Amino acid sequence: MFISKGALQLEKNPKWLVDVAVATVWTSYDSPREIDKNAISHPVHVEEWLNSLTYETSLELCNKNLVQSQVLYGEEVHVIEEKGNWVHVIVPSQSSSKDDRGYPGWMPKDQLILRDDWAINKSPVAVISEKKAALYCYYRKPQFALSYQTILPIISKDENWIQVQTPTGEGFLRAEDVCIYDSIEKIPKGSGKDIVLAGEQFLQLPYLWGGMSSFGYDCSGFSYSMCKANGYIIPRDAHDQAQAGKEIELTEMEPGDLLFFAYEEGKGSIHHVGIYYGEGKLIHSPNTGKCIEIIELKDTIYEKELCAAKRFW
Repeated sequence: MFISKGALQLEKNPKWLVDVAVATVWTSYDSPREIDKNAISHPVHVEEWLNSLTYETSLELCNKNLVQSQVLYGEEVHVIEEKGNWVHVIVPSQSSSKDDRGYPGWMPKDQLILRDDWAINKSPVAVISEKKAALYCYYRKPQFALSYQTILPIISKDENWIQVQTPTGEGFLRAEDVCIYDSIEKIPKGSGKDIVLAGEQFLQLPYLWGGMSSFGYDCSGFSYSMCKANGYIIPRDAHDQAQAGKEIELTEMEPGDLLFFAYEEGKGSIHHVGIYYGEGKLIHSPNTGKCIEIIELKDTIYEKELCAAKRFW
């Protein structure tokens, strides 16, 4: 028997919602290659896509400027242009100096769905707290895996199951896989140590250029997502993150502060961000071919390139 939280207060305002577990935001409608077909399908096959990539084809995502970012299931995007089966979008939850409205890029139109009854801002929410969690249908059969930090409106709940609104209707999540909050605004603010703890669970997760999910993070996607997990929404890219937050002297860094690294031994443009782990260590998602790791800063290129620290907690 489900204990209802009350009828959802539905918003009669059409919204374009992501209708796949993770939608990749491409630089252009013609950016995807043949090898990327599993990333632009509906349903999306993220793990199959990632497993098909070699080091060289992964590196091309960056070096050939193919991918911009990613968006999670149920997140809203604004469609500003259509071209065939593709749409030019803005991601309002990811602030960027590229566009005042949010992060820009292209997505397959069939990875989105238009809804006028999305209740995300007027209902309790379930936030995926595990690295990944299955979304179940009414008959409790798993449908597909959702990423850490996917947020869905709650319809009802009992001790074992959370009934949630989805872009296409309703689904169920295991209670053990989520944290429940009265609203998005009520997601608690964590400490710097909480940001570090959130990051630790992803050690050895392979880097993914543009990655914004627990299937793979890039450097700024990692810092963005660990801050988001603790109630702080920060800019999407490293150079924009470096312009926000509270400036911290490099001699006064504490765990959870974001550290920024620049070319020319810290004097050039910012190219990397990580999270200060404490005791002179950095936890970060380094680059293509490597995994999220904790390293000593001393006597590394990172020590030479360290140029700023910012605090969001």
